[in-house]
Amino acid sequence: MKKIDKAALVQQIQKELQETFEKLKAAALATYEDATHEESKPENEYDTRGLEASYLAGAQGKRLAEVEEVFAMYKFLQLKNLTPDDAIQLSALIEVSHNNKTLHIFLVPKGGGMTVQFDGLNIQIVASGSPLGESLLGLHVDDIAIVENPNRTLEYEILSVQ
Repeated sequence: MKKIDKAALVQQIQKELQETFEKLKAAALATYEDATHEESKPENEYDTRGLEASYLAGAQGKRLAEVEEVFAMYKFLQLKNLTPDDAIQLSALIEVSHNNKTLHIFLVPKGGGMTVQFDGLNIQIVASGSPLGESLLGLHVDDIAIVENPNRTLEYEILSVQ
């Protein structure tokens, strides 16, 4: 794997998180306005439009707080330049082989589940507390990370680390 500028990668991730935050914020505001609008008052005891809108606004507010928390985590994430001899740890950029495909993984403390396009690569953001993140921590190049699922076992051969 070619050398990746992790600081620039983090900037790209923060940019995408900021865009997500702005979209969620607009949607939450619109939902809040719907929930508090005069037309949302129940017409009878079975009319739950206003209640449903308020639940949705609450869920969107919670999601906004989660995105904000992940964004803040990236501000303080200590980026480490690892060598192929180092054990995998937080901020590792890992190249793995899985089902004859090469995947690129950026290991972070929280906020996994997104994929970013960076420097011609699709980089999957994986939280250290996820099953894959937990299985990668502490391994080395040429080791195999094993993730047990109820239906099958997944294997990821570690090709490179930086």
